[in-house]
Order: sequence, then structure tokens, then C-alpha cells
Amino acid sequence: MVQHLVDLLDAWLPSYQEDWVVAVLTQVQGSSYRKPGAIMLFHPMGKSLGMLSGGCLEADLRRHAQRAIQTQQVIQLTYDATDESDTSYQLGCGGIVNIMMVSVNKANNYLSLLHVHDALMRGDSGIYQLDIVDDGVSSNKISGLFIEHPNDSATPITLNTKTIKVTEQGKTLLQIPLRPPVHIGIFGGGLDAQPVALMAQTMGWKVSVFDERTAYARSYDFPGCQIIKQPTANVTNHLLSDLDAAFLMSHNLQIDAKTLKVLQTQPLAYISLLGPVHRRDKVLAMADLRLDDFSGYFSAPAGLALGGELPGSIALSVLSQCHGVLYGSQLTSLDSVML
Repeated sequence: MVQHLVDLLDAWLPSYQEDWVVAVLTQVQGSSYRKPGAIMLFHPMGKSLGMLSGGCLEADLRRHAQRAIQTQQVIQLTYDATDESDTSYQLGCGGIVNIMMVSVNKANNYLSLLHVHDALMRGDSGIYQLDIVDDGVSSNKISGLFIEHPNDSATPITLNTKTIKVTEQGKTLLQIPLRPPVHIGIFGGGLDAQPVALMAQTMGWKVSVFDERTAYARSYDFPGCQIIKQPTANVTNHLLSDLDAAFLMSHNLQIDAKTLKVLQTQPLAYISLLGPVHRRDKVLAMADLRLDDFSGYFSAPAGLALGGELPGSIALSVLSQCHGVLYGSQLTSLDSVML
């Protein structure tokens, strides 16, 4: 499972030389809250970063993290929720999870997590490879390695690429696919775009807001977002090609048409256009485009049929649909409701 580590590693970096412990979910049998490859970090003063469960295991993991620091040995843990009579952790998910805890230090090169952070910040994808060893092995003997993935590879790393275990030269390795956080572009910086930006950022997504109009897309209305104040046609191809999804929210027919004409040439997984079917058809005609001209998922009317009409509801609707597209889920479109 591809996961976003940038925020977690950002918080870890200022004190990375202290006695942190990394906890990695290495195997799951049955169901679990997180999937193999999920990572969490523990500090000796009780601070933790990330999550491996819905709160069921973290307190116990914190206790084991202290032991990992004291012994400087790998700790292998198994939590079994298949026995409903066992009330130890009340996991509720009914699965078995295996977690490896390792002290992160200079001797094991901080498990290459510094390299991982640098690569993700550059926008690179890759495979994070971590040794899987027996309980009690010295933490100093564990190694991590980030293997960068070519951008032009025939098998790109996607959001639903799965973590796998492999055996090479007698060693068991966990291979965790990593890619930069989802990057969305919001084209139109009005009031209704603000909750889209806010919700996307709470999911760890990167947000860029595009609007050439003076009174829109003001930086204080979109904290944490990259603001681009120029027509879409003038935006660099490098920035547009970095986007995973685009949301057209200018409420201006001509601007939407010009934007859609540019975005149609980009390999976007998802594009949404606000408004009913007759507005969509006007925008397409002005842009000299057809519905089948888009290589990705073109949602117009935008979003899922969740009900509601205020900006927060619209944001939830379009982001839910976009999330489903990016992660390969089945979707129910608004088309059948509004046609």
C-alpha cells in the first residue's frame, strides 16, 4: 500500500538523532485497520507519529518502544484478534497483525529514512526496502534502502500498489512502494474552493490553487497551498504534469473552457467540472472538446450523489469521488441523477 510519509518525516527530522523507534506493520492475516507497510514512529518521551491501528494498539506499542530503546534489539509482535473471547486489546477487526519495532540510530543509518524524505520531497517515487529479522536481533544490523523508480517505467507506482515480502540471498525483505503525496489543482479560488483545499490537506494531499483574477485565490484564504496567479495556458507544463487531479471551480464559462482545453492534454487521473449537464456542454463546445477526449475520469456534473448544496458538502462529494478514482474504487456518479 502506497502511503504518505512526508508529514510524518517532516515532524521527525528536527529530532531524528534522538532515540526514536520505528514500528512497521509487516504482515496481516484477515482484516486490519492498516495494511502492510504502514509505519509509525515513537519517541522515548512518549510522543508518537503516525498510526498503525484505530487507537487499539498504540499504547501497548509505546511500551514496547521503550524496551526497544533500552535493549537496542528488534522486537517482533503479533496481535491476534481472531479469538473473540480474548479481550486484551479489543481490536474488533478480526485479523492477525505482525509488527516489527526497530531503534532508529546512526549505526543503522537511520534506516535510510533521511533518503526517503529527500526523495519524496523531490517528487520521486520508489521502493523502500527494509530487512525483516527475528526477534532479539541487534537493531544495528538492520538496514533500510530506498530504490528510486524511473518515471518512465512501464510499471509505475500507483496509489494502490501493494507492499510485498521477498527473499533475496537468504534475507527476507519488506518492499514498501512510496510515491509523493497526491497533488491536486483547484482552478478557481472562490469561497467554495476553500473547503476543498482544507479537506485535501487534512488527507496529506498537496494543493495548488490557480486563478488569474485579482480578487480570487488570495494566500490568506488558502493557507498551506501553492497559489498560481496566471492563466492556465501560461502555467509551466512541469507543474501541470505533476498534478494527479484537477477541480474546475471558477464559475466562469470562458475560464473553464480555456482551462479544460489545457488540462485535456495532461495525463490527469481525474478532472471535475462544476455545474449541470447543460453548462458542461457549453464549456465543452467552447473548448472544442468531447467527452471521450479525456484519458482519465472526467466528472461533469462533478462529484458523487451525496446530497447537500453548501461548499462543505460539495467538497466532500468531489473529493470522495476523486479519492475513489485515484485508489481504483467503484463509483456512483451524479450523471444519472442530473441528466
